[in-house]
Amino acid sequence: MIAPQLTHALAGWLDHCRALNGASENTITAYRGDVMGFLAFMQTHHGDQVGLGPIARITTGDMRAWMAHERGRGVGARSLARSLSAVKTFYRWLSDREGFEPTAVLSIRAPKFTKKLPRPLEIDAARAMIDRVECQATEPWVAARDVAVVTVLYGCGLRISEALGLTGRALPLPDILRIKGKGGKERIVPVIPAARAAVDAYARLCPHDLTGNAPLFRGIRGGPLNPRAVQKVMELSRLQLGLPASATPHALRHSFATHLLTAGGDLRTIQELLGHASLSTTQAYTSVDSVRLMEVYDAAHPRA
Repeated sequence: MIAPQLTHALAGWLDHCRALNGASENTITAYRGDVMGFLAFMQTHHGDQVGLGPIARITTGDMRAWMAHERGRGVGARSLARSLSAVKTFYRWLSDREGFEPTAVLSIRAPKFTKKLPRPLEIDAARAMIDRVECQATEPWVAARDVAVVTVLYGCGLRISEALGLTGRALPLPDILRIKGKGGKERIVPVIPAARAAVDAYARLCPHDLTGNAPLFRGIRGGPLNPRAVQKVMELSRLQLGLPASATPHALRHSFATHLLTAGGDLRTIQELLGHASLSTTQAYTSVDSVRLMEVYDAAHPRA
């Protein structure tokens, strides 16, 4: 059994992450699961209650045993690296509070893994996707809804949770949207005319009340639209268009960033539009071929 003082410490760390670091509830849930899994292993590993004392005495051997156990039960390198990061962050916070030496934990290296680069759609494929999703539904308002959602994802670079989080108060869509993203961070996103027109067309046909704080995008029965419904309509459309499995709702966000950069957009500006805390994250979301990069370089580089 995990000692009460350690459970209390974990709760305190999660509150710290939530209040000072702006972590989202999904992140908090992931952190809690990662650290609790680690502590549960240490309890079994040592055969005793896991309290502050045993935690302060964890060795590199203990850490390697935990990582081997995780890999043995099928946890991938990427997921294990995430769990290790959460454990290290918690351990650093706890050691500062309790005054013990954290080197044994902090010195453990994360397993190596190959980062999967996002695969944005080509411009023609993105347009074809918007046209094709309209053909999947038999009810006109549902077809208009699907077009509106996909157009907003691609035209504004929103996460699907952000798009489905819009309420009736957003109608009619303004030129600028204030979007609250991960960690409650707010950003300003311009709305292109095509997105405004698509949402207006959907709002005119939708049989449900779209006023106030009610969800803007609705399911068949009037409840909030499930992300899975958007994923499914895109799956059907990509199969009909012969597009790869990577043509997902999130790929439209990648495509938004990549196509802006290809058109000469500034990486820092795109970072702001996407709501990324780190520029390196934005770089991973963009994909520009070497020819285009050389064109930008030649246009910008000072010549003698």
